[in-house]
Amino acid sequence: MAAMQVGEGREAWGLVDWHRPWLAGMAQAGRPAAARILAGASVAQALNEALEGDQAGTEARGAMRFVAHESLEHGVAYERFIDERCCIPTRDNLHDFLNGLIWLHFPRTKRLFNRWQADAIRQRGAGGTRGPLRDAITVFDENGALLLASQPLCEALRERAWHRLGVQLRPLWREARLIPFGHALLEKLVQPRKSITAHVVIADEGGRVQCASTGPDAWMASHFTQEWFAQKPFNPLPVLGVPGWWSENENFCFYDDSMVFRSDARKIIQQPEIAAAAR
Repeated sequence: MAAMQVGEGREAWGLVDWHRPWLAGMAQAGRPAAARILAGASVAQALNEALEGDQAGTEARGAMRFVAHESLEHGVAYERFIDERCCIPTRDNLHDFLNGLIWLHFPRTKRLFNRWQADAIRQRGAGGTRGPLRDAITVFDENGALLLASQPLCEALRERAWHRLGVQLRPLWREARLIPFGHALLEKLVQPRKSITAHVVIADEGGRVQCASTGPDAWMASHFTQEWFAQKPFNPLPVLGVPGWWSENENFCFYDDSMVFRSDARKIIQQPEIAAAAR
């Protein structure tokens, strides 16, 4: 798990602005849970109360519970513990609180990732080389997001055509959704800065339609495969460039910052070869 970015004390919860667009889908459960923590509850207690208060998600979550991190026995891998006990060890910090909120909202996908991780650990052990699949899971679990958007927006993101993505196609964002999944991503956004970048999985037109009927969690859990995910099919997106997420991006010059909105290095490398072939 990543280190805390905004401090370990309970004052960290006071920095969370539940009105931010990236927290819109989690504020209903997150705001009262954070209030319980500020009133003296542990993170595990507050998250379990949120579980009990949301009967609609019981089927997807099963017997999942949050427990104090001290419940994790020495020498037992975190992922195996969750897989075998259906209990999530949780520290009293903002990082683990946000991870818990992701578990609440995307239980099928989190359980899928956990099972993949636990199976890999059973086969190869927890130490040594993690391998491409476990690396990819960690990247998305910490810093991922899901984009539901029309084909032109998806193509612009894949091509890293930032001006087209944020300016020319700006009206299309009214029908698009960027759904944060990574809890470290949410933690970094507590103190927003322009360079914060998510690793995005794209669900274009077909995926967007299916997500509307089944929900993003069910779609991810049914469409992600180990072979595909191990390829790290992620697209970098500086998230404060998403229209509606940050007022500064209303200025079209916002996307001209090449230190944040970077070109595709693969294209740059290929250009001399293409030029040589043309000669």
